[in-house]
Amino acid sequence: MPADAVHAPGAVVVGGGPAGLMAAEVLRAAGIEVDLYEAKGSVGRKFLIAGKGGLNLTHSDPFGTFVGRYRERADAVADWLRDFDADALRAWARGLGVETYVGSSGRVFPLDRKAAPLLRGWVRRLKDSGVRIHVNHRWRGWSEDGLLCFDTPDGSRRVRAEATLLALGGGSWPQLGSDGAWQALLRAQGVEVAPLAPANCGFDVGWSAHLAERHAGAPLKPVVAHWLGADGTERALQGECVLTATGIEGSLVYAIGADLRAAIAREGEAVLHLDLAPGRPLARLATALSQPRRGRSLGEHLRRHTGLDGAKLALVHESIDRARPPEPDALAALVKRLPLRLRAPRPLPEAISSAGGVRLEATTAGLELRTLPGVFCAGEMLDWEAPTGGYLLAACFASGRHAGLAMARRLQRGAP
Repeated sequence: MPADAVHAPGAVVVGGGPAGLMAAEVLRAAGIEVDLYEAKGSVGRKFLIAGKGGLNLTHSDPFGTFVGRYRERADAVADWLRDFDADALRAWARGLGVETYVGSSGRVFPLDRKAAPLLRGWVRRLKDSGVRIHVNHRWRGWSEDGLLCFDTPDGSRRVRAEATLLALGGGSWPQLGSDGAWQALLRAQGVEVAPLAPANCGFDVGWSAHLAERHAGAPLKPVVAHWLGADGTERALQGECVLTATGIEGSLVYAIGADLRAAIAREGEAVLHLDLAPGRPLARLATALSQPRRGRSLGEHLRRHTGLDGAKLALVHESIDRARPPEPDALAALVKRLPLRLRAPRPLPEAISSAGGVRLEATTAGLELRTLPGVFCAGEMLDWEAPTGGYLLAACFASGRHAGLAMARRLQRGAP
């Protein structure tokens, strides 16, 4: 073995996010020696940032509804979640002294809504169990003789692993470590990787300077979005979103982002219609808007008779010629079905998460790479996506556990 190489008995986990840490936990619980390597100076950095506004661990949806959030990957993700569902994740957190509660939206949070206490307790328990954590070790692929190569502050290091689990994240928030650099390394080894794309992201519309300057950051709530699904049928969803300097973002947009992204790829744009006055029938709005303006401005007329104000009014003004405002029926129809032409998703580094990654078809049921026996993958680097609401973290935890257990079985039976 080369002079700069070390032998890691048992398992090597590369990546210190939720998937990697969970894999390390189940491997160690199975009695296997574990070395975990993390590129940054500490583990769980994206986990901490994700919890900055309140750590949304999982969701209280019934299991069938829950797995449906993973769209075309629902069956595969269901296999991971059957052994570690939302209730199991809450029980696991309780074992770390972190109680959780179900919010009014069905989302599940720690009682204090913070990520740091859970992560501190988890890392402490991992270290106490014997997991060896090596920070500031950036993985650079494999040497010609199959050793894992790392860059460290003390120079290069090579590690001979009996089995390896990669949990390297996607491509969003690269400053926290998930920069997607692993894509080329795996493709060079014959692993099929779908290009990474932004998920849970905003979309560009191209507002006027007036709207961008005056209303960026303004919420739109409630609204009902209408859009075409992948099968060409119209769908509708009520929720909340936010105007940005370039377009629109927020939980409602994230929930339907995959369809919008696909439409842009297919048609060059996605048309999203917003009902700005849910609960107000079209006919009643048209009757109200038919009332004489009596010298009032169009904005004041709309505010009085539709209840719209602020950002919603600005959107209506953005969509009409104020010098020649539409007739009351057309104006009411615009309020109920205001078209937004989405030009592009925001860049991947700005996204909350990413779509694409190692295709599940390139792995076994245990998430072992078919072209690289003994190498497993978990977490966001796999080709699945989900909206925010606890579904992202839940699948990361569950995939790490699923791959870790499969890896433990491989090592225990002494597979070559």
